Amino acid sequence: MLLLISPDGLDEALDCAKAADHLDIVDVKKPDEGSLGANFPWVIREIRDAVPADKPVSATVGDVPYKPGTVAQAALGAVVSGATYIKVGLYGCTTPEQGIDVMRAVVRAVKDHRPDALVVASGYADAHRVGCVNPLALPDIAARSGADAAMLDTAIKDGTRLFDHLSEDACAEFVRLSHAAGLLAALAGSVKAVDLGALTRMGTDIVGVRGAVCEGGDRNAGRIKPELVAAFRAEMDRQSREAAVGVPAASSPAA
Repeated sequence: MLLLISPDGLDEALDCAKAADHLDIVDVKKPDEGSLGANFPWVIREIRDAVPADKPVSATVGDVPYKPGTVAQAALGAVVSGATYIKVGLYGCTTPEQGIDVMRAVVRAVKDHRPDALVVASGYADAHRVGCVNPLALPDIAARSGADAAMLDTAIKDGTRLFDHLSEDACAEFVRLSHAAGLLAALAGSVKAVDLGALTRMGTDIVGVRGAVCEGGDRNAGRIKPELVAAFRAEMDRQSREAAVGVPAASSPAA
């Protein structure tokens, strides 16, 4: 399982660079513009330059409307700025067909510029609260549009978490559907260390976090701390070791 960490700017990215041995992907977003809020192109470039070259940079293009042309241009801007994972939050798409329209445009825009970039179709575990497409439709949307991964986050950051809106069984079905379609499966949404056992058992490929590695657990007011990134990775690795031998891991005291 890969660990994706989301700094909100260059200063936090430098803290991520200090913890580079403990993370796999640096994700650029702007939390004050939404769950998958898009940051500025120059911030993506600065962060790409600040983190080790072997660490891929991911960038969100926003909680987007159903405007395929607009979103395709935003996605191209992200990949031109140095991101190699391009995440699109299908916030304004109410049907799978609308999601496919947006993601096909994104895939073409991104892959025409950089064929090896990965495109991620992102939905929301709490879709029922914002009226967007059903989260379990995301793997099919991603596959039919030519994307590389399907992801779930939470749209409303009010302290509720991934598993508050979708059961572990539903999340496991999301992972199963993604893998059956040949996609990577990514899960996020105020994920905590205590959730890592379940995420490991269901075969999640990428886990995305911010609040869990911020001071005070606060994604908005807190700042990413290298020692919290290291601790989160240690718990991930512990869960992976236990899963490999078939022994359920006890919850970490720090979870």
